[in-house]
Amino acid sequence: MRGSIHMTSSDVLIVERPSDDIVVLKINRPQVRNALNLAVRVALSEAAAQYAADPAIRCLVITGNEQAFVAGADITEMAEAGPVEVMARNVQKYWRPITDCPKPVIAAVEGFALGGGLELALCADIIVAGESAKLGLPEVKLGILPGGGGTQKLARLVGSKRALLLMLTGKLFSASEAAAMGVISEVAPTGKALERALEIARDIAAMPVISVQQIKEIVHAGLNAPLETALMLERKAFQLQFATRDQKEGMKAFLEKRKPAFEGK
Repeated sequence: MRGSIHMTSSDVLIVERPSDDIVVLKINRPQVRNALNLAVRVALSEAAAQYAADPAIRCLVITGNEQAFVAGADITEMAEAGPVEVMARNVQKYWRPITDCPKPVIAAVEGFALGGGLELALCADIIVAGESAKLGLPEVKLGILPGGGGTQKLARLVGSKRALLLMLTGKLFSASEAAAMGVISEVAPTGKALERALEIARDIAAMPVISVQQIKEIVHAGLNAPLETALMLERKAFQLQFATRDQKEGMKAFLEKRKPAFEGK
């Protein structure tokens, strides 16, 4: 499947395999700046679940196009909805397979990542944004609030004072501002976010898979636990590594001054 392209039946998501161990999920609604409708949410959710279960895949990358990662939720699906309908629709559930994915997820952002688009990016473990990208949670300007994790995730990343300033005004911010605040991982030259994300994905894919998955799991679990509990999780995960063949190979290769050949076992 190296280099192959598969389009879903709805054509709202393009799935690419640039290598055997990396998958790229490209949102494909350019006519509306990749606005999130139900079809996009379902396609992303199903693809994330599928590739999370694929033992050949080591890393997932989510991206849009050069104009927009995702410019927000599709307002036409929400404008006339009532609270019971919104509750029954429960679109937030579609992000669960992304946030729960045991494999690293990287968001490559160009153009706009607003509202639900920024919330989608925040589901990723690593965010690379092009220099000219614009990010924000401007839902207040529509008479609503961020409802896909934005209020909680942004506040945890940047602190409540700065998060409230951004959300209460709906102010957009640049990639460099996002990096300075800790919202994103890295700024790439405009148009190069996906290229840089793939470089990172290749670096991760070359690492021992059990160590990678354990690092991701204990970081996320530890952030929501008291420090002593989090340190205990780290100790247990550290001890577990010594049951793997990759630990033996990694240390042997270091001592022999050669490149390790990790098996993922």
